[in-house]
Amino acid sequence: MLNPWEIAGLLGAGVAAGTVNTVVGSGSLLTFPTLIAFGYSPRVANVSNTLGLVPGSVSGALAYRRELRGQRERLRPLVAVSVVGGATGAALLLLLPSGSFQRVVPYLVVLACVMVIAQPRLTLWMARRSAAAERSTERHLAFYAGVFLTAVYGGYFGAAQGVLLIGLLGIFIDDHLQRLNAAKNVLAAAINGIAAIIFVFFASIAWLPAVLLAIGSTVGGQIGAKVGRRLPAELLRLLIVVVGLAVAVKLFVWP
Repeated sequence: MLNPWEIAGLLGAGVAAGTVNTVVGSGSLLTFPTLIAFGYSPRVANVSNTLGLVPGSVSGALAYRRELRGQRERLRPLVAVSVVGGATGAALLLLLPSGSFQRVVPYLVVLACVMVIAQPRLTLWMARRSAAAERSTERHLAFYAGVFLTAVYGGYFGAAQGVLLIGLLGIFIDDHLQRLNAAKNVLAAAINGIAAIIFVFFASIAWLPAVLLAIGSTVGGQIGAKVGRRLPAELLRLLIVVVGLAVAVKLFVWP
């Protein structure tokens, strides 16, 4: 049973994660460590975290609905690829021995931190890409393959999947960054949503923490769309990396 401070902590972490996911895309590096700190195993924490952040992804996507106008045809095949990839990642998490996930999760957290740090370079890469990239068949295939692999990663673990998605969208699609960010939120909702559905039926879930994260992340998704763009990106990035590295060290030292 959670005490009032833990309930408040999970609600706050959910709000922060929902905000960060809408703006940057790495909110799991705030909520996953919180669940670990409260004594949940890495696998239960990961599953509960995925379930709890789905409403935040949906909330962020809805808050960006103005930027989503005119993107339906573009997003339809990407959502399908994301669902298949997310289901694959979730299945891998459930089918592989739980000890395998526990051993690999510190490295996944470090990888997510590296992606967060590298995000500005991904943004520059977006700005330099040519409009011809969107018309190349080979690049189309590479784009869908990249989205699929990112979705597999997202269904399996998920931290910083938004960083990968916004990087892929920016490299292969010639559009305004805010419209790409809106598309990223839709794909993240699809990936997390299918993974969450699978977890509900086949995984052990810490339901109260998941519900608290869901409430907080829903609020955070709205905050992220309205206020999050004004927050200093470097400050957000620093906070996420510090928290992520701290939990990685904990998992390395006390697996």
